[in-house]
Amino acid sequence: MASILDEYEDSQHTQQNVQSHGRLGSTNIGITHSGFVNVRLEEEKPIFNKQRIDFAPPEKINHLSVCNNQLCMSLGKDTLLRIDLAKPDQPNQIELGRKDDSRVHRLFLDPTGSHLLISLSSSECLYVNRNSQKVRPLPRWRGHLIESVGWNKVLGSDSSTGPVLIGTSQGLIFEAEITASEGSLFNNNPDQYFRQVHSLEEDGRPAPVCCIEVERGWENKFFIIATTRKRLFQFVGRVAEGSETQGFSSIFSQNQDLLPSFQEFPVNMGYSEITFYTSKLRSSPKAFAWMMGNGVLYGQLDSVRPESLLSDVQVWEYTPDIDLSFNKPISIVLTQFHFLLLLHDRIKAVCTLNGQVVYEDVFPEKFGALKRMIKDPVGGLVWIYTERAVFRYHIQKESRDVWQMYMGMNKFDLAKEFCRDRPECMDMVLAKEAEHWFQNKRYLESAKCYALTQNYFEEIALKFIEAKQEDALKEFLLKKLNNLKQNERTQITLLVTWLTELYLNRIGQLESDANTVVFKETRDEFRKFLNSSKHKECLFNNRSTIYDLLASHGNVDDMVYFSVVMQDYERVISHYCQHDNFAAALEVLSKHCDDKLFYKFSPVLMQHIPKKVVEAWIQMGKRLDPKKLIPALMNYSQMGSSQQIDETIRYMEFCVYELAVTEEAIHNYLLSLYAKYRPDSLLLYLEQAGTHASEIHYDLKYALRLCAEHGYLKACVLVYKIMELYEEAVDLALQVDVDLAKSCADLPDDDEELRKKLWLKIAKHVVQEEKDVKKAMNCLSSCDLLKIEDILPFFPDFVTIDHFKEAICGSLEEYNQHIEELKQEMEEATESAKRIREDIQEMRNKYGLVDSQEKCASCDFPLLNRPFYLFLCGHMFHYDCLFQEVTPHLSSFKLSRLDDLQKKLTAATQSSKSRHRPAPKEDSDSASLGKGSAGTSREQIKCDIDDIVASECVYCGELMIKSIDKPFINPDKFEEEKSSWL
Repeated sequence: MASILDEYEDSQHTQQNVQSHGRLGSTNIGITHSGFVNVRLEEEKPIFNKQRIDFAPPEKINHLSVCNNQLCMSLGKDTLLRIDLAKPDQPNQIELGRKDDSRVHRLFLDPTGSHLLISLSSSECLYVNRNSQKVRPLPRWRGHLIESVGWNKVLGSDSSTGPVLIGTSQGLIFEAEITASEGSLFNNNPDQYFRQVHSLEEDGRPAPVCCIEVERGWENKFFIIATTRKRLFQFVGRVAEGSETQGFSSIFSQNQDLLPSFQEFPVNMGYSEITFYTSKLRSSPKAFAWMMGNGVLYGQLDSVRPESLLSDVQVWEYTPDIDLSFNKPISIVLTQFHFLLLLHDRIKAVCTLNGQVVYEDVFPEKFGALKRMIKDPVGGLVWIYTERAVFRYHIQKESRDVWQMYMGMNKFDLAKEFCRDRPECMDMVLAKEAEHWFQNKRYLESAKCYALTQNYFEEIALKFIEAKQEDALKEFLLKKLNNLKQNERTQITLLVTWLTELYLNRIGQLESDANTVVFKETRDEFRKFLNSSKHKECLFNNRSTIYDLLASHGNVDDMVYFSVVMQDYERVISHYCQHDNFAAALEVLSKHCDDKLFYKFSPVLMQHIPKKVVEAWIQMGKRLDPKKLIPALMNYSQMGSSQQIDETIRYMEFCVYELAVTEEAIHNYLLSLYAKYRPDSLLLYLEQAGTHASEIHYDLKYALRLCAEHGYLKACVLVYKIMELYEEAVDLALQVDVDLAKSCADLPDDDEELRKKLWLKIAKHVVQEEKDVKKAMNCLSSCDLLKIEDILPFFPDFVTIDHFKEAICGSLEEYNQHIEELKQEMEEATESAKRIREDIQEMRNKYGLVDSQEKCASCDFPLLNRPFYLFLCGHMFHYDCLFQEVTPHLSSFKLSRLDDLQKKLTAATQSSKSRHRPAPKEDSDSASLGKGSAGTSREQIKCDIDDIVASECVYCGELMIKSIDKPFINPDKFEEEKSSWL
């Protein structure tokens, strides 16, 4: 026979296996359709994990209370054990010091874990603070058996409880406050006050206040929930801001005129217990569970509701194995999705969503009967104790299987909320939701859900096709397309092509009535799809297929729109040109400013709308190359459309005068247009183009040939002048105008012979062709190079001298005047030469006196100890000092000349010394002959050196003036000079 412990372990193992199988079985739903494969590498931990505390109490455990990681338990008759769960190895034991037979009735620990109230069976109450070892009685509380405490979560602190509510076994509700201070000498009671604020009754008799809870809602609104054995009371009221410390008596006084709001159930099991669930610490509770005779009353708490705090209330009846006659539930704890019921030998977890028992744990008899279950509101742990053992439950991943329950209840939004981090579960929820909508014929919602699942694409698409739901199929494909990744190019291409076909089919069905709202919305939706930036790459790569689909449906407008979206403007413009809509084609060209398209389509457009085309060209400005537009400009008809010609000339003038184009082809073409159609503008253009060949941008030979072909002689003369063919210019100008020839004859300023020749041509033409003697005489006055004798041979023999009398007299007078000027110049030259000779003779006899104390102007040393120079200005220099002063200012030529002279002087000096040596007699004659020549050579060399070095004073002459803008230190030697000063 197995022991009780073995039976307990077997039961635990069986329950865990049942739970794990249940979870695994449920998660396998839809495995054949979904793309997810659910493989669990290790078994999931259970939601409710029990752990026995390694603690052997020295005496029986009477009561236990846990809050904020502070555990207090009553042992035996007179012992209180306190344990800080953060330091479990440091327990604190306190003796209550009771001599009578009273025992501990209840323990109450506040949310901070600082204040402990001990209710005794003798209708007394004790107080212990966490920071104190002293047990202090509460004399004002004597005579009342405390059943419940409603702690103040707003004002409670380590030193004070703030106003709290106390429920007694006689149905009385008191308000009190306890402080941890020792008080004064005359008043050392911890209880500040203790006053009754209300009383509760059942069936006309006082009923014990089993539970009491105080919570604060929005806008300083407080609500109080108190329970008796079969009634649940609600008290709601507002407390003025800043008056929370005055207590809750005002809330009860607000309800004095009305009967208190309560709910009553007929079954009474002698006690009740209420528990609350709070999602976040220090926030208002969201749900409640009240354990009473009929079952568990579960619902939500809504402090905004004016009539009742309780909403969505429902009663979960006890299971058949719970018999209130001998197997009453002891305690209840509420979590987010479960409430735990404690029975005398087991614990049951019931899901609040469906009322199903999801967990059951049987405790071995060796630990004794279960006494109570407590939940730490701060730590979230659930504690259960017997007389000899303490157990602790960890609740983890409580919402793990909640999604299945919500999915079974068709609450898909909530189901998805609780499986966001589990894609395989999310996929099952979406599949179930999609199927639900499909069955209810809400196909669009179904399509949206199916698109998010991993179900087989073909299966879903066939479902919508069989149901003839093209809109839902389109929605499914759109959602599926948006969920694809960029690297899934094949799938994207398939869906894009399919969607295009669906849109075109739908538009074709609605095209019979193109003004309907549905048609416009469908077209706008289709165009938005074509313009989608996310699928732009796919549309671009498969644009030929899209074009084929659009063409097969005859949808020209959308084809044009798609071409614009794809920036395939060439196709758009070709379409407009084919349909003779040249204005629209030009509008597309002008909008997108593609120069290549301008070059391609301008010839066609120029034939039909030349003015608008030229306007577009002008707006493009320098972005177009005019040379590439010449074919379009020359593409006018042979008959010669005046508008095309005018617009062509206008654009050429814009290029030449506004854009300052220098292309020779442009200028030549404009020149040809002027020559052919606007001769008046030809000469003006040539004059503005420039008068020098370097300024000209057209071909001079082409211009000359063009002007000659059309007989524009003045223009030819102008071209000849630019080409510097002055003889040809004069010859041609004489055919037009003598004055024009005269202007050409004066152009060669630097060639007097040519000028004279040109003027003779003019004179000869005037005399021989025009036979105008007077005009011929005017030629003499216009050109100073012509004389009367130059033009006389051109006159005929019968012309008398009277016609030339004035010219001859004028010429003779001019000759006489010139002779007189020459005589005067000769006299002045003779006088000047005479004065120069006198100055030279005077200079030869001029001398200066040098004192023995005189010093060199350069080195400031005595002058007479070395050869020196004396200048007329009074400056005196040693020979070598003057040489050093002058050398830096000499040019490179003079420096090389001076160097050569010095070398010659040195050579002459050495040869002179050799001659002074004794020589053989036979050589005496030759030596004497060479002496005179050597001496003469040395003197000449010295004179040449003096001409270079001593031609003027270095301080007073031109050298000093020329060096005024030169730096004192040579830039090449600046760094060297700078370093010498350091």
